[in-house]
Amino acid sequence: SRLRHEYVPSAHLSAACTCLAWAPLGGGRPPPANSTPAGKDGPQRKKRKSEVAEEDKQLDILAIGTAVGSVLLYSTVKGELQSKLDGGHDSRVNCVRWHQDNGCLYSCSEDKYIVEWNTQTCKVKCKWKGDNSSVTCLCISPDGKMLLSAGRTIKLWDLETKEVYRHFTGHATSVSSLIFTTVKPMNESIPFDGITGLYFLSGAICDRLLSVWYIRSDRKEKNTVMSFAVTDEPIFVDLTVSEVKEEPVKLAVVCRDGQLHLFEHILNGYCKKPLTSNCTIQIATPGNDEDSTPKPVPILAAAFCTDKQSLQLVYGNTSQPVIEKVSLNTSESHICLIRDIQKVLSLKTEAALTKVKTPVVNLDTKVLVPGIPGHSTAVKTPASGKEKKKNKRKPGETEESIEERLGALDIDVSKVKTPGGLPQTDSFAVLLVQGLESNDAEILNKVLNTRKENIVKNTVARMPIYAIIPLLQELTKRLQGNPYSASLMVRWLKSVFTLHASYLSTLPDLIPQLGMLYQLMESRVKTLQKLSRLHGRLFILVSQVAASEVVQEVPEVNQTAKLVYEDESSEEEGSDDEMIADKDSDENWDEDEEKEKQSDEQDMTVEKEINGDSDLEPENESEEE
Repeated sequence: SRLRHEYVPSAHLSAACTCLAWAPLGGGRPPPANSTPAGKDGPQRKKRKSEVAEEDKQLDILAIGTAVGSVLLYSTVKGELQSKLDGGHDSRVNCVRWHQDNGCLYSCSEDKYIVEWNTQTCKVKCKWKGDNSSVTCLCISPDGKMLLSAGRTIKLWDLETKEVYRHFTGHATSVSSLIFTTVKPMNESIPFDGITGLYFLSGAICDRLLSVWYIRSDRKEKNTVMSFAVTDEPIFVDLTVSEVKEEPVKLAVVCRDGQLHLFEHILNGYCKKPLTSNCTIQIATPGNDEDSTPKPVPILAAAFCTDKQSLQLVYGNTSQPVIEKVSLNTSESHICLIRDIQKVLSLKTEAALTKVKTPVVNLDTKVLVPGIPGHSTAVKTPASGKEKKKNKRKPGETEESIEERLGALDIDVSKVKTPGGLPQTDSFAVLLVQGLESNDAEILNKVLNTRKENIVKNTVARMPIYAIIPLLQELTKRLQGNPYSASLMVRWLKSVFTLHASYLSTLPDLIPQLGMLYQLMESRVKTLQKLSRLHGRLFILVSQVAASEVVQEVPEVNQTAKLVYEDESSEEEGSDDEMIADKDSDENWDEDEEKEKQSDEQDMTVEKEINGDSDLEPENESEEE
């Protein structure tokens, strides 16, 4: 359980490692003609940690897929990067697999392509589209002529022609594991073509069923043959390959919940119901120290040893895993192993703590702390260790007063309030946000009843984005109130729309949120026309009344002037008499002619008396005629 070797790629932050696979024996180079194919216990299986120690001399090259699409070939013996395979993928590499015979490497990616690499020249040998969505998993057949690929559906490819040989339904989510469970068909009477009659297993993320598929000679059946049920999403799968007809397949599945499930089943045709595990293994702490309750220890991985009976378990922390070989009695349905991993980890953590460095803080440095705008309190940094005070008081010491404590916090109270008693615009924004969140009418009245345009504009400008919609809703509510408050609210509305128009235009549901405001404004605008007409009429009436009063005052001034001219006034009187006489004569012409003549004579005599006996003026002549 010790760390033997550590490799951190130079671009490990931008190009994180996503998958890896050990090269087969021979370091990824084509084997000599007389050598046998790799590994008797499953040619496609990744070499586990347990086997690294046994085959240390031969196991060397490790293929590592990265998040940016490149594949790294790392030599564990030399402790250096051997080569880098570029130009195949332009997105995250999901899976890498070595061909057991010819030293080729296969990789699949989020970019939907499968790439066959020549590891000697570090060039792309072949590249083809594997699926309509990302390809997440690969597996090479035992004879090395076929390749399984999976995104959600599973495809079996012929590696010579790069054509799809078979389709399988697959899973609802992305497939995370593909493994062949048999190397020979169960029915030995049929001649074996290398692939027909074999079974393979698949697991997917967020899927609690591992499915088993059967490769038939015809294309009719695409569905699963049987399935294994586990308690959570499978994260690590290992199995012993069945080589003889009567030999059952042993399956070890580690789930995300930290449990290990063991299955043992002879693959012989269909099985409708999902098979449950023969044995479930968990690990827990003894719970005899300070904490009396045992705590579960997650199992990270499990692999069968070469004897197919004992298991290699990896458990504990991912950064400091504990590896242990265990032989189990699988007749029991549930096994709980008690392991005290605290002792192992405590030694390491104590050593690590000494490396912690305390940063040196400069006294002149201003520390900015996150929070609501307006709370700008200077953070005091301790100058030396002397300032650390213990809570316990000495016998003769008096307790600090609250005033002294507040003084120590360095909050300047004079800055918060202005001489007028009103807060500044930055604290106005804070108050408004608090009032909207707590729905406090007192705070809202205090803030929203301000008349100064400048304060309103600055407050709205300092408002955080998330408070804009609640503010608009509050303003809408207040606009429905009495007209005096409505006139104040319009100023706030104007500032909100001018300063935050760009944010409001990005909201998809703006119209329903401001629906009430629209209706309110429309109803007010409708009545505006009638009110303006009424206002116009009233204005005319009022102005006429005022004008008539002015007119009545004017004649009084003129009368004094008219009294000066006596001649004009006498002429006017005479003419008035003539007019009256004319009217009378017109009305009574037919009835009494004599009276008319008499009246004419009277008029003549009156005029002669006024104007004298001289000749008549042209005006008077015309009037008489």
